[in-house]
Amino acid sequence: MSQGLSPAAAVPQSQEKTVAEPRVPNRLYALKEGDTFIIADAYGNILGEGDGLFHNDTRILSDFRLTLAGERPSLLSAAISRDNIFFTAHVTNRPLPPLGGRSLPEGVIHIERSRFLWDARLYERICCVNYSDREAALPLGFRFGADFFDMFEVRGQMRQRRGRMLPVQVENAGVTFRYEGLDGLERATCIAFSHPPSRLTADRADFLILLPPNGCIDFYLEIGSMPGTASPSRVRYRAAAAKARRAMRLRLRRGGRLRSNSRLFNAWLDKSRADLALLTSELPTGPYPYAGIPWFSTPFGRDAIITALQTLWFDPALARGVLKFLAQHQAQETSSFRDSAPGKIMHETRKGEMPRLQEVPFERYYGGVDTTPLFIMLAGAYAERTNDLAFIEDLWPALVAALSWIESVMQSTPTGFLVYARGETSGLANQGWKDSEDSIFHADGSNPKGPIALVEVQGYVFAALTAMAKLAERRGDAVAAGRWQMRSEMLRRAVEDHFWMPEAGFYGIALDGDGSLCRVRASNAGHLLYVGLPVPDRAAKVTAQILSGAFDSGWGVRTLAPGQARYNPMSYHNGSVWPHDTALCAAGLARYGERDGVIRLLDELFEAAVHYDMRLPELFCGFPRAKGEPPIDYPVACLPQAWAAGAIFMLLQAGLGLRIDGERGEIHIHRPALPSAIDRLVLSDIGVGDAKVNLVFQRVGSRVVAFSDDRISVPIIVHS
Repeated sequence: MSQGLSPAAAVPQSQEKTVAEPRVPNRLYALKEGDTFIIADAYGNILGEGDGLFHNDTRILSDFRLTLAGERPSLLSAAISRDNIFFTAHVTNRPLPPLGGRSLPEGVIHIERSRFLWDARLYERICCVNYSDREAALPLGFRFGADFFDMFEVRGQMRQRRGRMLPVQVENAGVTFRYEGLDGLERATCIAFSHPPSRLTADRADFLILLPPNGCIDFYLEIGSMPGTASPSRVRYRAAAAKARRAMRLRLRRGGRLRSNSRLFNAWLDKSRADLALLTSELPTGPYPYAGIPWFSTPFGRDAIITALQTLWFDPALARGVLKFLAQHQAQETSSFRDSAPGKIMHETRKGEMPRLQEVPFERYYGGVDTTPLFIMLAGAYAERTNDLAFIEDLWPALVAALSWIESVMQSTPTGFLVYARGETSGLANQGWKDSEDSIFHADGSNPKGPIALVEVQGYVFAALTAMAKLAERRGDAVAAGRWQMRSEMLRRAVEDHFWMPEAGFYGIALDGDGSLCRVRASNAGHLLYVGLPVPDRAAKVTAQILSGAFDSGWGVRTLAPGQARYNPMSYHNGSVWPHDTALCAAGLARYGERDGVIRLLDELFEAAVHYDMRLPELFCGFPRAKGEPPIDYPVACLPQAWAAGAIFMLLQAGLGLRIDGERGEIHIHRPALPSAIDRLVLSDIGVGDAKVNLVFQRVGSRVVAFSDDRISVPIIVHS
């Protein structure tokens, strides 16, 4: 056949136009594998506007655009595969200028662009098909470039100086970009094609593809930080794709399985599981969910712990991996630059040039006040869920060190609460989960004087002390157990005394350095319900407000109630809706017996997920729900985001009233309820000790019944 790549043909000068069209549509698509991820538009193009191919927090490809006759082709569709392995774009030609004959009409050339990541490498296949009745000469081009920006530069941080770009190496069928960083490391980007282009320069490759009527051709390219062991080919593409699929299948098969009678609800379940699998990296310490793409594709402490709590009931292995990694990276020294002190648990870690040079403190940063008590909370929850006391014993020195840091800070403050104040201005000003600079304030909108005690953090400490007391008792240390239990009760009373606002029937968001309460109604109080700190009558008042229009936007729980100073539904933390925050609040409502409200919030997030193609973003705007209109996007939200993907599982557990007692080998179900969209939910292969349990939740009239569909020795206790 005559179709093929014509290396001898020249591309006409008129086709060497610079592509400067605006990005349309503006949706971006992400793939991730290990410490490598790519963000591109629906065409598969990278324009250097926050997108790119990243490896180890460095953008190794900042420009990558496919052109046809020097122009962007017409988009047909774009999608990520259901398992999050492949991105595929379908495009077609605009009218093509003649090359010695008649011009080719629009819409007769189909180009399929398929790509995936494996072993820190991008693999891409370009499939071209000619549906016209005559031979087509396709002037296909690629424009490319690499700026080697650190992630913090991509996010907008300016540097006084950078390293130097080394000469670009142009070879027969590939190009190599190199950058020598100020940290002494040389970083590279190698682009290789399966066929030599007709023309190859330092920033573009041009091909002339000859296709007979109904002819087709595939060719391949690879991009990575190291050269390939062989030229790109169909064989290499298929072999790497098989490995990528196999690794993803293994992650997806871990833990229990969930299935409902609703195809749409199943799609949300499946996409959420696939997003968690996509974001989870297999580290030497075990599986670890990276926080989110693009800005937080790295190990975070808080995000991973909450994701592990969301999924603990059906996948304890994730919690184990998180605990082991965080214990291994526990702070051993005091540093104001890193906000570290012996016993603290890591907030964030980075591998790029700027952290290595200490231009930013995030190479290993500990400026999260809540991560350390959350670490202990997760350990206690893991022990209760699995009865894996051998692992807890290995973890015990890290748990004791973590609690020692918490208690030392509490003893050094007049109020006796766990507080934060950043060590240096390069660190985070606010160090709870709402860590933007404007998220903590007084009722009049003024900034509080530090150090600051966040209300939800005191709840986490209360839960951490309670967890340590239970673990100490199981280890046979009654003295330590009694001491920690007494301190947890003292803290409970102190929180009730200092944070409760009788006039508002709610808890204030924080205490400032003078002990003055920031009398602001924020969703943080819902986290107190999650840990079970409030007395019942106050919990009922908080519950009523969270379910009222003040907090419930119709799409989930707002981070801040309207009418509060700094309220803005378009802000990052002051009025937006975060799915994980909604899930934690819902789990808190369930702890105090509320079921209808939990199901309402679950339904709202499900309906939001439908609008987002079953993938909930990190956050969206908190405007009230309008009939017939979708949620309003927050423009730079991470997508996917681990704790947003995990929200459905915490919400389901809260609605089902499900608790697994690993010590006694029992399953407890309290007044189960199902989302409105489904009448039947099957949980399969839920591990309880050495047993695998299948549970069925079935709507019967106005109530939901739970039963096992097999013969097992695990007691299932249903509480009315």
